Amino acid sequence: MKLTPVPGNRVDLLASGSEYFPALIAELEAATAEIYLESYIFEDDVTGRAVADALGRAAQRGVAVHVVIDGFGARDFASGLGRGLAQQGVEVLVYRLEAAALRLRRHRLRRLHRKLVVIDARVAFLGGINIIDDMDTPGQLPPRYDYAVRIEGPLLFDIHAAARHLANLVRWARLRRRRRHPPATPRPSLEPRGNVTAAFVIRDNVRHRRSIEDAYLAAMASARREIIIANAYFLPGRSFRHALAEAARSGVEVIVLLQGRVEYVLLHYATQALYGALLKSGVRIFEYHRSFLHAKVAVVDDRWATVGSSNIDPFSLLLAREANVVVHDEAFAGRLRASLQHAIDNGATEVRSDDLRRRSMAARALSWLAYGMVRVLIGVTRYGGSEYRE
Repeated sequence: MKLTPVPGNRVDLLASGSEYFPALIAELEAATAEIYLESYIFEDDVTGRAVADALGRAAQRGVAVHVVIDGFGARDFASGLGRGLAQQGVEVLVYRLEAAALRLRRHRLRRLHRKLVVIDARVAFLGGINIIDDMDTPGQLPPRYDYAVRIEGPLLFDIHAAARHLANLVRWARLRRRRRHPPATPRPSLEPRGNVTAAFVIRDNVRHRRSIEDAYLAAMASARREIIIANAYFLPGRSFRHALAEAARSGVEVIVLLQGRVEYVLLHYATQALYGALLKSGVRIFEYHRSFLHAKVAVVDDRWATVGSSNIDPFSLLLAREANVVVHDEAFAGRLRASLQHAIDNGATEVRSDDLRRRSMAARALSWLAYGMVRVLIGVTRYGGSEYRE
């Protein structure tokens, strides 16, 4: 489905939780009518309790608060923080709780991976940041490296509609009824709030199965000077790899910033199986070691940028509900590019062909074994073949 960019928005870049959570909580405290919050993880820690407290206070002053969390990523929420919020009048909805059974059936593996908040149909937050303390990292490393955006303007029309639609789907799936006297729903204003042109793009299992991937592919095909992608879990299909290689061979500087620390073993080593072909085509690869990289962002030619929840792997691109914003604005793209360059210069190491040649046979075999196992998982869920563009 073709994207339709909307002009007249204000889009502010927020780097990691230190910028995101204060801005989010301030808007939650200012809410007067309605809050929709979606998150894959909602942890019971210092940050999670601060957000939950703000949601509870909003509900107590009469705001209609709707929280939708994933049944696997936030599987303890409903019996913990969620129970307390429900007692304060918050509607708590769980997306696919039965997935905890871990059966390899396609519908059970579909996850809610979006991180989206809409307040009073006036302001939205979107990105890759879960409701979890930035400092809650293995080994007490520096905070997770991630991004979100704060959005005001006509783009709220699409974002608000998506949030309401998902909440309604989960209610229907759980056979829950609407409240007898729901508060009047605020309507997003189409009045300009800035000068940024942007598009809201989602991935779901009906009309938008490939929308996020197609947005990336179109941007890469139009690149003339530079592509920078930062992505935590990177295992693209053939079409995506081909687009990166074609851009590099045409003279475009292609830089991919990836997770250098081992978080999920299978994906970590499967990704390394792709390094050789990417490097041979001219793609530059950097591994971020300073902390855990959780970003899902990109910049093309200092004029196109995306921030969101979607990784570039089969699980995000084929199974999960995701949400990104695509921004057509030189100032915004420039800020994101500068932030990425700082991360590359101060926390990453470039992977070179010589580094791969020095790897042991065991390490190479481990990478290809992991890659093969991921491909098997894709096949088990019946998402293999052309649907993953392999």
